[in-house]
Amino acid sequence: MDHYDSQQTNDYMQPEEDWDRDLLLDPAWEKQQRKTFTAWCNSHLRKAGTQIENIEEDFRDGLKLMLLLEVISGERLAKPERGKMRVHKISNVNKALDFIASKGVKLVSIGAEEIVDGNVKMTLGMIWTIILRFAIQDISVEETSAKEGLLLWCQRKTAPYKNVNIQNFHISWKDGLGFCALIHRHRPELIDYGKLRKDDPLTNLNTAFDVAEKYLDIPKMLDAEDIVGTARPDEKAIMTYVSSFYHAFSGAQKAETAANRICKVLAVNQENEQLMEDYEKLASDLLEWIRRTIPWLENRAPENTMHAMQQKLEDFRDYRRLHKPPKVQEKCQLEINFNTLQTKLRLSNRPAFMPSEGRMVSDINSAWGCLEQAEKGYEEWLLNEIRRLERLDHLAEKFRQKASIHEAWTDGKEAMLRQKDYETATLSEIKALLKKHEAFESDLAAHQDRVEQIAAIAQELNELDYYDSPSVNARCQKICDQWDNLGALTQKRREALERTEKLLETIDQLYLEYAKRAAPFNNWMEGAMEDLQDTFIVHTIEEIQGLTTAHEQFKATLPDADKERLAILGIHNEVSKIVQTYHVNMAGTNPYTTITPQEINGKWDHVRQLVPRRDQALTEEHARQQHNERLRKQFGAQANVIGPWIQTKMEEIGRISIEMHGTLEDQLSHLRQYEKSIVNYKPKIDQLEGDHQLIQEALIFDNKHTNHTMEHIRVGWEQLLTTIARTINEVENQILTRDAKGISQEQMNEFRASFNHFDRDHSGTLGPEEFKACLISLGYDIGNDPQKKTGMMDTDDFRACLISMGYNMGEAEFARIMSIVDPNRLGVVTFQAFIDFMSRETADTDTADQVMASFKILAGDKNYITVDELRRELPPDQAEYCIARMAPYTGPDAVPGALDYMSFSTALYGESDL
Repeated sequence: MDHYDSQQTNDYMQPEEDWDRDLLLDPAWEKQQRKTFTAWCNSHLRKAGTQIENIEEDFRDGLKLMLLLEVISGERLAKPERGKMRVHKISNVNKALDFIASKGVKLVSIGAEEIVDGNVKMTLGMIWTIILRFAIQDISVEETSAKEGLLLWCQRKTAPYKNVNIQNFHISWKDGLGFCALIHRHRPELIDYGKLRKDDPLTNLNTAFDVAEKYLDIPKMLDAEDIVGTARPDEKAIMTYVSSFYHAFSGAQKAETAANRICKVLAVNQENEQLMEDYEKLASDLLEWIRRTIPWLENRAPENTMHAMQQKLEDFRDYRRLHKPPKVQEKCQLEINFNTLQTKLRLSNRPAFMPSEGRMVSDINSAWGCLEQAEKGYEEWLLNEIRRLERLDHLAEKFRQKASIHEAWTDGKEAMLRQKDYETATLSEIKALLKKHEAFESDLAAHQDRVEQIAAIAQELNELDYYDSPSVNARCQKICDQWDNLGALTQKRREALERTEKLLETIDQLYLEYAKRAAPFNNWMEGAMEDLQDTFIVHTIEEIQGLTTAHEQFKATLPDADKERLAILGIHNEVSKIVQTYHVNMAGTNPYTTITPQEINGKWDHVRQLVPRRDQALTEEHARQQHNERLRKQFGAQANVIGPWIQTKMEEIGRISIEMHGTLEDQLSHLRQYEKSIVNYKPKIDQLEGDHQLIQEALIFDNKHTNHTMEHIRVGWEQLLTTIARTINEVENQILTRDAKGISQEQMNEFRASFNHFDRDHSGTLGPEEFKACLISLGYDIGNDPQKKTGMMDTDDFRACLISMGYNMGEAEFARIMSIVDPNRLGVVTFQAFIDFMSRETADTDTADQVMASFKILAGDKNYITVDELRRELPPDQAEYCIARMAPYTGPDAVPGALDYMSFSTALYGESDL
């Protein structure tokens, strides 16, 4: 057993002398720690919706490290830096290390730079320190803590289990039985501990790890192969894994945690008081800083030079960049601490914390609002002053630039607007000129902003008393006058272009209207022709009625379609009238479509010809479907009678076979009468077969008038014939058995009643509730059991039946009886086998010894018998039967022709071979 220094165990935050840092360089240990620590971290990080893949890479920027500490501690850390530079990463890692240190952990030789640089050894050491602090420190068993307490907990929980001896956190866990024992102790339904073997550590470890991951929400932190393949598994990896089991089962350790409750209550109270003191101090310091800062932000003394104003702006930026951010973090942390404190007080049933007067969160928020208001006003004042000084320098130059650009753009525009090129243009050229003119108008409108800007700049320069305002005003006035003239010329040219275009555009609109209406009408006619010539396949009268209805609806649309055709042709005629009236030179055909009036009229005539053909095809199909419907109804009416009749006869035969009304001869007579009535029903089956053949020839595949198919009727009829024949045969065999064994009718009835009682269900099996039949020997009433019978009993039913009749059912005796009644070991007992057994037990039956004694009398007390003796004493047919089957006698007293009647007798009863 390893010996642990108690001082070292309890004061785990001292430099870890038991952590040999060089051992981390061992590949096997490093691999185990990597996997375990990564899984442990992810088990907490997934609560925040994230995870890590590479433990030394993913913690380098400090963001996920801070998030991990917030999740496992339940506290908020300082706001992290979101920058990508090294200094930001070091800052974040330092915040995390400071938080760890604030929890009383003394970090030795672990610096932020090493974590940022991805130092594996230092990163694993830091994670181990976090695991010790947040996962192991609080483990306490009988005033022990941390490592020793966790070990003692494991020893106590696994003490009752064989082959488990937990003495340390390395080799004691290699065989996997320790992990399995912990799970079985708390959740025995998850692991069958009795099937585990100490010499199969891989199976044991994989079983424990898989069960823990699936049912206990403990992630798989190690591979079984890593533990088995290592002479001494890594202690920290095992401790981390075992601590997860401890925490998973800690909810069930009420008795063990009772001793810690008072200490925890006091610790919570002390922690809350410290949080109150911290809040008061932080609030006081923050309010004092706000009080000193507001007067500086409210100073509005202007400066006369740009340099002086820029210096004020730089001072304000330093305030924003350097002085304010820490205070923002302090305010945020103050609110977080306040909310955390109130939550802790509420959860621990303590009264809410009421800060000193003037130091409430609302007071701080109010003071902060005043600060930001003053800050906003100061910034606006600074920017306005700088803009005012800068604007005077830039406005004049801006005016000159914009004026020069505008003057260059207007050059030649007046001459262009006065041209009359539209008078000899064609329609396409007119449209091109209009498009060009529209583009010019858009360009003109776009320059409107520039003109307005020029005027606005001039106005602002006047308001700011610019020294050269007269020349600016004169140039601005010239630009505005020229702009008004361009607007008038633009409007005049547009009106002339539109007048010229109007006539040609009217014709173009008619062409377009013709194309828009001709195209869909042409598509409609082509679709109609396709539908009218389309073949159809229907199987019901409803389907053909649906097609007929759709066709009638189509025919109802033909008048409206004809109106649309005439309207389209009217448009084409209007174009022709305009061309003739105004002598318009129209080159070519309609540019929007290739559909001519001749094509429309031709297709319309074709549609009108196809309509009566469709009418005739639908009428013929409707008549065929009416004939098919009559066939369906005819078949359905007969099938709905024959199907239930077969089912009724099957049930009646079943009742006759199990009810004990009259003698067996009466039952046999009744069954033969049933058989005769069933055979007489055959013509109706044949008639139904004929109707079914007509349905098949008509290609009818379904029939809503009945649920019975011909195949079902055939199968039911064959089963009915088979059942009545088999039932008659069973009754005949019972009569043979009764007559051969000398059993009375009352005994047969008693055997049948006992058998029927234990034959409880149709499946031939006995359920748990039915096992109560074994109590029948204690007086259970079986007189009115209405359940269905199968004609067979399973092994347990048969045993209960024998017990109820007084048999002593030891295992050996019952096995002997089962070998008689169930020689094929099928696990069921038929009624015939039951009758044979009971008749053998109750009747005076012949045995092989009795037959041998009878033969010995016939042979004159000899050990053999001769052919003459057999023919003299027995009827001829039976004598010849014995002569043909008896073996020659070979004893010392044998004579020629002697026969062995002893072997023949034993063979008759199955005790030897004939």
